[in-house]
Amino acid sequence: MKHLLTTADLSRAEAIRILDTAGQMAATQSREIKKLPTLRGRTVVNLFFEDSTRTRISFETAAKRLSADVINFSAKGSSVSKGESLKDTALTLQAMGADAVIIRHQASGAPHTLANAGWVDSAVINAGDGMHQHPTQALLDAYTIRRHLTGERRDARDPASAPLLGAGTGQDLSGLHVAVVGDVLHSRVARSNVQLLTTLGARVTLVAPPTLVPVGVEAWPCDVSYDLDWVLGDGKPDAVMMLRVQRERMSSSGGGFFPSPLEYTRNYGLDARRLRLLEDHTIVMHPGPMNRGLEISAEAADSPRAVIVEQVANGVAVRMAVLYLLLAGDVTHEASDKHGASDKNGVSPKEAGQS
Repeated sequence: MKHLLTTADLSRAEAIRILDTAGQMAATQSREIKKLPTLRGRTVVNLFFEDSTRTRISFETAAKRLSADVINFSAKGSSVSKGESLKDTALTLQAMGADAVIIRHQASGAPHTLANAGWVDSAVINAGDGMHQHPTQALLDAYTIRRHLTGERRDARDPASAPLLGAGTGQDLSGLHVAVVGDVLHSRVARSNVQLLTTLGARVTLVAPPTLVPVGVEAWPCDVSYDLDWVLGDGKPDAVMMLRVQRERMSSSGGGFFPSPLEYTRNYGLDARRLRLLEDHTIVMHPGPMNRGLEISAEAADSPRAVIVEQVANGVAVRMAVLYLLLAGDVTHEASDKHGASDKNGVSPKEAGQS
């Protein structure tokens, strides 16, 4: 795997390898000293043309935990604001010797262009492009689902008991049902999750008002419903993923996508009443940031079944895994095949996972 641009490029085996490696990385984060020497001497660039807090900080933390040097690039206050093109920015990063470029861009397809235009030799990771893809978000969502709903648990399917760190290792998500609810039209998270979760064997149901369902959704490998109460009650989902209503992407000049925030909340918001429709083991997810009181109530966001804060923590482990596999994984694989040992920095995947 040279780049990570879309979840559509991941096979079942590749996705499980990333999730298993993330589990090993998560185990290292319980140590007093959390840093690993694996990417010492490597340079990782956060190239963000679009505002971000969680994703940028998560990638930065992941790279630093692996001992990489990190350069944060923001379009605001840079030469981009003076008209510099993506190509010229990429050539600058190439000249600086970047080993990996993590890019978030408002234009769909920008990461693909960066990876395939020949401007850089580094690995390219898509941290969100327009309304297209956000693969590491889907991976951390799948990792969270797998930890809670597959494998060995201290108390099987009891939301009050924490899952074991190694829960689900080697497993996919076969037999699980995931409901993805809300602004599907503008959501790169929804697109990435539909592809990845179905690759891993889960059944996905999209729930949204008709105005927030993309044209051509019938070609997606999922079901579509407009009735949230029916999906939560009769559909018996194992996980409910609430999507943020992306009001910044909704043009006021073109008319509203729903009559009012109150009506949206009544029809598609997750509140206390709808929480009671869920099975005891069902978890509640949200990619953040949340519009409390719109797509999700405070009671739902703060309920014991919500794993929203855990998703943030899992994001660091997943992004550590992605960086590790892109920048050191092939070396490690070859070294372990020949010597059964470690990568060039002296840390094998097994050693990275020991706590």
